[in-house]
Amino acid sequence: MTDYAVVFEVEGDSIGAWVPDLPGCVAVGGSHDEARRLIAEAIALHLEAMFERGTPTPVPSSRCEYITVATPAT
Repeated sequence: MTDYAVVFEVEGDSIGAWVPDLPGCVAVGGSHDEARRLIAEAIALHLEAMFERGTPTPVPSSRCEYITVATPAT
């Protein structure tokens, strides 16, 4: 099993998800849970297609980290 970083973005009523280490691997859901389920399926299908084409599976290299910064007072 391999862990890939997934970025979730809120756009209106949708949650988009994409995988930095797998270009083109994206999913959109109506909730975080749905987007998470759909991106997990998308990753599996993406990797399966790469395997079938004989394309090497990329080693995950992306990491996520939160940085705390001061924001201007509003």
